[in-house]
Amino acid sequence: MTNPVRLVLVGMGGMGSVYLEELLRHEARSDFRLIGAVDPKPEKCPRLEELRRLGIPIFPSLEEFYRAQDAELAILASPIHLHAPQTCLALDRGSHVLCEKPVAATIQEAIAMLQAEKKAGKRVAVGYQWSFSDAVQKLKKDIQLGIFGRPRRLKCLYLWPRDLAYYRRNDWAGRKKDKVGRWVLDSPAHNAMAHDLHNMLYILGPTRETSARPANVEAELYRAFPIENFDTAALRILTEEGTEILFYVSHASAMDTGPVFDYEFEFGRIETRGRNAPIKARSVKGEIIDYGSPDSQPLKKMWDALDMAKSDTPPACGIEAATSQTLCLNGAQESMPEIVDFPRTLLRHRQEGDKITITVEGLEEALIKAYEKNLLPFELGVSWSKKGKVIDLTNYHYFPSKAQ
Repeated sequence: MTNPVRLVLVGMGGMGSVYLEELLRHEARSDFRLIGAVDPKPEKCPRLEELRRLGIPIFPSLEEFYRAQDAELAILASPIHLHAPQTCLALDRGSHVLCEKPVAATIQEAIAMLQAEKKAGKRVAVGYQWSFSDAVQKLKKDIQLGIFGRPRRLKCLYLWPRDLAYYRRNDWAGRKKDKVGRWVLDSPAHNAMAHDLHNMLYILGPTRETSARPANVEAELYRAFPIENFDTAALRILTEEGTEILFYVSHASAMDTGPVFDYEFEFGRIETRGRNAPIKARSVKGEIIDYGSPDSQPLKKMWDALDMAKSDTPPACGIEAATSQTLCLNGAQESMPEIVDFPRTLLRHRQEGDKITITVEGLEEALIKAYEKNLLPFELGVSWSKKGKVIDLTNYHYFPSKAQ
């Protein structure tokens, strides 16, 4: 019998609490052992007393953990701007890594992480849970087999209302940089809905472990909330193979659509509508393939990472596969470096108890129409819209590019 994988969890709130819940639920398993947790503010963790009762030490930083322990697997559920330094540290200390999405705030950090992975001879998985799901893996395999022919256009619409508390939950939400000047670039497209942009790039990747590479991006970035970065975006991406990708997201809508996508191929269409909905493909002959819901296995990525640490097998989604999404978002920020504020006359504030929401009148109609017509808001002539620059990404290795 092999020894259990020793693992450390970094981050005990947010997504970290989801990982912790799963680990504690399966604490009796013999193939892993949680030997430490890291969080500068552990008192916010609802399972803190249970961790103490189990004798699991808690450290204020990952550096402090490695001074006292070592681990075969580090699970990083930390803020975006800590993904790169913590991944590189864990690799240097001999750990495999499961890093939450996105892989990093900037492309140069992702490149540094890839170099650190190669130097350490370890593996890094990136937590885009759809990529690890059976549904997406089956779909990607069928695309690679040519069942649907060449891709023509992939598009996704995702409206997900948030409130002010969402942006006040920490000191980096909605920020471009943190308080000491590190890039964060937090936004719906680089955090909450990053999965949905990544998925369009991932399923077009030529192998299981790769994504399609973006050649250029044009972005429209808008803001309703009192934040530094954007809460609403419309992106047009062209891949190196010439496939158009359209992406429309907002946290300032009154409507909650869940993820809605339509992937158009030469011999069929692939669609889903809403959270937990199945991915269904329809051939030009009317035949339907039901791939199931990619949301049905949200923590398969963690158990796959455990297997990765045991057997040193490459993850379905690693640094290389995840980098295309970060590249798109770096380009998007340069496409519209000054975020456009929605007109104040269109903002609608609503308070229910402690919950305060800000929505934009007519926003849902504009983004839905853009999605249906395969256009950006500026191309529709929407009154508040502004055209972004087309940013070439073919030799883009540093954000912002003018600093390269």
